[in-house]
Formats: sequence, structure tokens, C-alpha cells
Amino acid sequence: MTEPRRRRGAERTSNRGATAIPQLPLRRVVNPYPPMAVLSADQIEAIHQASMHILENFGIEVMSQRALSLFERAGAKVDRGSMNVRLDRGMVDEALKTTRASYTLTPRNPARAIHLGGNTINFTLVAGPPNVHDMERGRRAGNLGDYSDLVRLAQHFNCIHMLGNQVCAPIELPANSRHLDTYFANLTLTDKCFHVSAIGRGRALDGIEMMAISRGLTLEQMSEDPGVTTIISVNSPRRFDEMMAEGLMTMAEYGQSVAVTPFTLMGAMSPVTLAGALAQQNAEALFGIVLTQLVRPGAPVMYGAFTSNVDMKSGAPAFGTPENTKANIASGQLARCYKLPYRTTPGSASNAADAQGAYETLMALWGAVLGHGNLVYHAAGWQEGGLTASFEKLIIDVEMIQHMMEFLRPIVVDEGELAVEALGAVPTGGHFFGEPHTLERYATAFYQPMLSNWQNYEAWQEAGALDTTARATRLWQKALEEYVQPAMDPAVREALEAYIARRKEAIGQGEP
Repeated sequence: MTEPRRRRGAERTSNRGATAIPQLPLRRVVNPYPPMAVLSADQIEAIHQASMHILENFGIEVMSQRALSLFERAGAKVDRGSMNVRLDRGMVDEALKTTRASYTLTPRNPARAIHLGGNTINFTLVAGPPNVHDMERGRRAGNLGDYSDLVRLAQHFNCIHMLGNQVCAPIELPANSRHLDTYFANLTLTDKCFHVSAIGRGRALDGIEMMAISRGLTLEQMSEDPGVTTIISVNSPRRFDEMMAEGLMTMAEYGQSVAVTPFTLMGAMSPVTLAGALAQQNAEALFGIVLTQLVRPGAPVMYGAFTSNVDMKSGAPAFGTPENTKANIASGQLARCYKLPYRTTPGSASNAADAQGAYETLMALWGAVLGHGNLVYHAAGWQEGGLTASFEKLIIDVEMIQHMMEFLRPIVVDEGELAVEALGAVPTGGHFFGEPHTLERYATAFYQPMLSNWQNYEAWQEAGALDTTARATRLWQKALEEYVQPAMDPAVREALEAYIARRKEAIGQGEP
């Protein structure tokens, strides 16, 4: 268990000032603009038909006997020897009839509920890196202390709507039970939704049960009012391993959200062409979506996409590329074709919180927004191709997310906004600084950045000549000082602690 970090006054921190970090208020973010289309209707149909050919003729390997039995009973062509499953398009069509176009996830604080689907867009913290980095302490292995601070930052910034699955891996804890400690941190240090680990049945069920405890619900009640989600990563090309399949089936069984996400890196795990990668991604995603509906018709499920490319000189993954950006937009078209919520991702291969990290992430972020992503996973803190969670990158990403949120605010055109009277009141060659129309609006007229520096060169030098990354260091430190832990009923906390103690004893040295 981790104790909350004590809140210290900003006056004790030199050169940071007592003013709170400016940030946008908590709100549901809606994308009001039409989604961009990079594929024609004929191209979408061609990708769909290629996906059906893959499912009907090539099949998908499923390394779970329970899943094989489900597909067998549903009429799929199952080869037990090779664990290959082939689906006909009729089975896919039937499964899609029971999926939902949108649904809501409710955490322990109902004010933080997440709507997935339609034009709503949500952003999550980075998830899964084994390492963590900041400019003062350098690169190091993930640990529970850093994990907890990163979760605190997610709670502090309103534009982070949800936590991913383990913002960094606390490797000092036993691998078979560390998920219990991270779930506890998620539930006590924040009041937001989070992703559970779906590596097998036990880890998924523990996350479901702990969220139910925090909300005072039974598992049956949680199944009708989901509160957690997960990412099911397909082992592309065309394989669902046993642990992922079991995690998927457990989440679906208990009515919790699943995002089926192929990891289709062009040139490595998928064809080198974007059309071929999208056809493979689509087949693999639809296969997992069918499985959720075989377990529980109506189970909430998202169309997940993570198609990018590799560096053909080295084989290293690349993110935030033009191909990745186009894939983010095209995948949104496919998700809408099947009337499914859409999970997408911005990313970067940069090893530092630098210009490369920013422009690659922003390229992919534009693809996510133009493609009408509903869940933008890994949106804040992703560095080094997902191998490191960066404190500075988190701050830079929060600034970019807030810029995007303000971009998504519709332009208002009415009498007050047209400002015709103000235009008439200011003489030719004059200025609007002292005009009443300006004075009434100056404090809220424009987005106020938290990270950008708009001083002139001389003033910037006098203030220390800090670049963006250095300013980001100061901001994450200040945000941790401003952090306020959300209240939790002591009885609920005790129930969570008791659950963890029971489960750790039950798990012992085995798998959960």
C-alpha cells in the first residue's frame, strides 16, 4: 500500500510561484466536426471483403481450449490440432448485431463517467512501459513510487480522462500480484476509470471486483453498469494467445469493456502496404469482437487499431509517421462502418521529450482526432516507442491535448461575437486593447497555455532561458504539490485492503 504524498505549499518551492497551473476544466470532450475520410466507400468495401477472405480461408490461431469450444459450438470451422479457427461472414454479421454503438464506464466518482462512442473523445495516460524517466533522476526501472506519482498527475490534470493499464511496471513487486497494488493505487489516488490487466482470467477479475468494491456494487450490478475496460492485444499476425483470450472472455463474461487491438506494424507483423495492414487489422479486430459476443451478447466492445510501420533499415518500430496518421483516420472509418466505438493511439519513437517526440505524437494525435477516435490510448507520457513513461513528456502531451480540446470547441457566431459595435467604436488605425468589448472578455478570450513561453528573448533569458523540457520538469513537480487526493470512505479502503490480502495469500507463488 502506498501512502498519499503530502501536499506542500507552492511558496516553499523556489522559482515556481504560488499561482496554480492553468488548465481546462473537467468536461466531456465532443468532436463537432465531420470525420475525415481517406478511404472511399469502394475502398472500405474492398478492405472488408479482404478481411472476410482472411477469416474464411486463412483463419486465426486461438491458443485457448475454452475459446475453441465457444467457436466450435457457434459453428466456426475449428482445427483442434493447429488451433486454427475460420469464421464465415455470416457469423461476423450476427455478432455485430448485438454490439453497442456507444456505452458508458462509471468509476467510483460518477462525475468522472466516461462515454465511449459517437462524437465523444477521451484521453488516457500511457500504459505498460517497463521504464520511467525524468530529467532530474534519469531513466530507471518502473517502480511503485513513480507509478503512484504518475497516477497523481493523471488525477490532477482534467484532460486525462482515464488511466491505462499500469502507467509503468513496478518491477520491485512480484509479477504475479503487482496488479493488486496498482489497482489499489488507481482506486485510492484517483477517482477515475482505469484499464485492468487482461493477462489471464485472474488479473481481469481482480480489477472488476476491486472496482465493484469501490462503488459498493455486486459483480452482477457491475455487469449491467460497467466500470473498467481493457486492451486485448492480438499477437499479429493472426494469433490470440491463451492469456489474452482468457482475459477477453472474462471481461465479456462480466459485462466489462474490451478494446480488441491488433498490433500491425507494417513490414514486420503485417504486409508492408497500408491496405494490406488494414485488411489484416480489420480481420483480427473483428475476430476478437465476435468472441466477446459469443461469451455475452451485448458485451461492450471497442474496435481497436494500432497500425504503424517499422524503419525498414533497422526493423525498429516507428510511430507518428504519415502512414501511422493515415491509418488512424482510416481505422476510424472502419469502426464507424461496423457501428463500434473506436480506440486509437498517438505515439512517438523518440528517446527523449524533445521536438521529435512532440511532432511525431502530434501527427498521430491529429489522425486520432480527424478519425473521430473515442478512446485515445497512451495519450500522455509515451516515450521511447512505449518502453518508457516520461514525466516531462506527460506534461508536453497534456499541453497538446488541451490545445486539441480547445480546437474542438465550435466557433460561436452571434451578435456579441461578431463585435460589429466594437469595430465601429474603434477609429481607423486605432487598437482594441481598451475597448469595452475586449475588457469584458480578455481574461477568457484565448486558451491560456501552461507550458508555452511567450516572453521576448531578453525576458526569457533573465528568467533562466528554460526550454520546453526544462519548464515541463518544473510543471510536473508543481502539479504533484497541487495534487489533492480524492476522498474515500474508510470502510471502502479497508474492504479493498482486505480483498488484496486475501488474494495475495490465495495467489501465493502461482499465477492469479
